[in-house]
Amino acid sequence: MTPQASYANEFPLAGDLIASGFDGWSEQLKQEFKDNAYNEAIGSRVLSEDGRVRVWYIEVPPGHRLPAHRHTRDYFWTALRDGASIQHTDDGTTRRVVYGKGDTRHFVFRGGSYLLHDLVNDGETTLEFITVEHLA
Repeated sequence: MTPQASYANEFPLAGDLIASGFDGWSEQLKQEFKDNAYNEAIGSRVLSEDGRVRVWYIEVPPGHRLPAHRHTRDYFWTALRDGASIQHTDDGTTRRVVYGKGDTRHFVFRGGSYLLHDLVNDGETTLEFITVEHLA
């Protein structure tokens, strides 16, 4: 696997822990995390970017997933609709997260910390988020 994840220490990860120790992870999923250890494409597409921020739109239909990706910049996301996801993180944990329309969460990364995770739509509606990365 990748080096031990170092998460934004001001905010714990969301959701309910449903597995640890890579329990339930396929070899293919483990390999994806190795291959994407430095993938910084954190969304479906970039809506806007300037010297200070990059705005991503994220859309994940039911049963689909956003591949493993790495967050290294301070950022926040806002859910555009209700939904639920399963998220794997490179420390071997799996969480189920439920979102309400308008939910917003902020992350701050210091001293080389990062978050490497995927996003699997585990609900019946399309997951949609706006995510804003702080570039400066």
